[in-house]
Amino acid sequence: MACSRTCSRILGLSLGTAALFAAGANVALLFPNWDVTYLLRGLIGRHAMLGSGLWGGGLMVLTAATLISVMGWRYCCFSKSVPCLSLLTALFSSGLALLGALICFITSGVALKDGPFCMFDVSFFNQTQAWKYGYPFKDMHNRNYLYDHSLWNSVCREPSKAVVWHVSFFSTLLCISLFQLLLVVIHFINSFLGLFCSLCEK
Repeated sequence: MACSRTCSRILGLSLGTAALFAAGANVALLFPNWDVTYLLRGLIGRHAMLGSGLWGGGLMVLTAATLISVMGWRYCCFSKSVPCLSLLTALFSSGLALLGALICFITSGVALKDGPFCMFDVSFFNQTQAWKYGYPFKDMHNRNYLYDHSLWNSVCREPSKAVVWHVSFFSTLLCISLFQLLLVVIHFINSFLGLFCSLCEK
């Protein structure tokens, strides 16, 4: 049981730290090149504005991490709780963290697939209009911008280094949410092992 509680403390701390990093990465996406004018002008992509790193991989996972840590330290109502209540709390915290991390993971994956929201030269795609804001890489079926780095500076004109900013922070969110999902699975296994050990002790 002591081993299970120690594991819960470590998992809670790790999940909480990951949640803060996810929130920070999503905040950075709202300020391309740390410039607030794009947000004020409404020129931020829908994936960043959705804020899945803030409320999904951030707040939801942080709430679950707090519950997991509380279970590890056995504070308050968990000090003399019955095994069923402990398991119910473990299931709730695991489910909450799983949902938040999964939302963040899916959103980040879609964002990387669609590419950044930026100003680009439409004539590059053989159309009549000159410049506009949009997702220039979304309908580019013959070339993948993630692998073709020559497109990174030649397509998006504003913000500067829009592709690098987009790829860097959404890749970070993707990795963080994947790490969170792994921790949730470990917590789920740890909770069942802890319950099994407590029942055996009785």
